Amino acid sequence: MLVALLMGFSSGLPLLLTLGVLQAWMKEEGVDLTWVGMITLVQSPYSWKFLWSPLLDRFTPPGLGRRRGWLLIAQLALMASIAGLGASDPVAHPGWMVASAVLVAFFSATQDIVVDAYRREDLSDEELGLGSSLYVYGYRIGMWAASGGGLILADHLPFSQVYFIMALGMIPGVATTLLTIEPQVQTPPPRTLREAIWEPLADFFRRDGAGWVLAFILFYKIGDTMAAAITTPFYLELGFSKSEIGTVVKLFGSWATIAGAVGGGVLMLRLGIPRSLWVFGLLQAVSTAGFAVLARIGGSLAALSGVIAFESITGGMGTSAFVAFMASLTNKKFTATQYALLTSIMGLPRVLASAPTGMAAKHLGWEWFFILCTLAAIPGLVVLARFAPWTARAYAPADERLPL
Repeated sequence: MLVALLMGFSSGLPLLLTLGVLQAWMKEEGVDLTWVGMITLVQSPYSWKFLWSPLLDRFTPPGLGRRRGWLLIAQLALMASIAGLGASDPVAHPGWMVASAVLVAFFSATQDIVVDAYRREDLSDEELGLGSSLYVYGYRIGMWAASGGGLILADHLPFSQVYFIMALGMIPGVATTLLTIEPQVQTPPPRTLREAIWEPLADFFRRDGAGWVLAFILFYKIGDTMAAAITTPFYLELGFSKSEIGTVVKLFGSWATIAGAVGGGVLMLRLGIPRSLWVFGLLQAVSTAGFAVLARIGGSLAALSGVIAFESITGGMGTSAFVAFMASLTNKKFTATQYALLTSIMGLPRVLASAPTGMAAKHLGWEWFFILCTLAAIPGLVVLARFAPWTARAYAPADERLPL
C-alpha cells in the first residue's frame, strides 16, 4: 500500500509542470495568450501512450525485472527532462522549451503505463480498491507539490530553480522502485509483438458498441477539461497572486477534489455507476458555469474559494464515477494495454480541445468562454443516454459483450 501511495506521487508530480506551472511562466514572460493555450499540445504523449504500451509488456530491461526496469528508466529520464525544461526560456528558447516539455510528457506517460500495470499485478483483487485509492491520494499530493508548491515557490525563486527542485522531487519514486519487489505474475509476457499489440485491441473492439464507448470517454469531461486548461492565466488576469492561486486553487482545491472523490465513491454504492454518471456529469457542467460568474465578479478571494470548492468537489465526484466506469470495461487479461487505450482517449480533450482555449478566451472574453465550456458538456450527456439510461443499475462484467 505504501508503494501504491509513493508511485502515485511520482505519477502526479510531472503532470502540471507542462500545464499550469508552465502557463504561469509563459504569462509572466509576456507570451501571447493564444500560445499559452496552444502549449497544452505538448501533452499529446498522454493521449498516444497506448501505441507504445505493448512494448513495455513485451520486453524486459536487464537488471530489475520488467516493471521495475521500465520504471527506473522512465523516472531517471523524467528527472533529466524536467531539469532541461527549467533550463529553457519561453521567450529566448521557445523551441527548447517545447521539446523539453514534450519529453517530460512522454516519460511521464510511460511511467503511468508501468505504474498502472505494477499496481494491477502486485495487488490481489481484494487489495486493489484500497491500493487504487492510495494511488489517487499520492497522485493528488504530487499534483499539489508541482502546481501549488511550484507556484508558491515561483513567487520567491526563478522558474528555472523551481523546475530543478521539481526534478529532485522524483527521488522518492526512484527510491521506491529500487527498494520494492518485482510483482510475481502467473501468466508469461507476450511472446511476440503481434500478440502484445493485437490481442488486447481485438478483445475490446469485438464488443458491441465499442465505438460508442470511446466516444463517451472522449466527450464526458470535455467541458471542464477545456475550462481547466486555461484557468491559471484567467486567475492572474483577475489580479490574484501566484501564492493565492497556489494556496486556494491548487492546495485547497485538491483537498476538495479528494473529498468529492470519496463522497462520490460512497454515493455510487447507493446510486450505481450509471446514475452516478448522470448526477455527477450535470453537477460538473453547473460547476464550470461558476467560472463565468467569477469572471463577472472579478478578483474576490471569497468568490474564488467558493467556485473552486464547488468545482473541485463535483470534479472529484465525476472522476470517481468515470474511473469506475472505465475499470468496468477492462478485461483483466489485458489490463495494462486496454487501460492505456481508455486513458489515452480520456486525455485527448486535454490536448486537442484545450489547445485553442487561449484563442477562444482572447476573442470571446472570459465570461462567454466559460459559458461555451459549460455547453461543451452536452455531447457527453447525450452519448451517456446510449450507455447508461437512468433506469440502468450496473454494467455487464468486463469480459462479456457490452449490453449496448
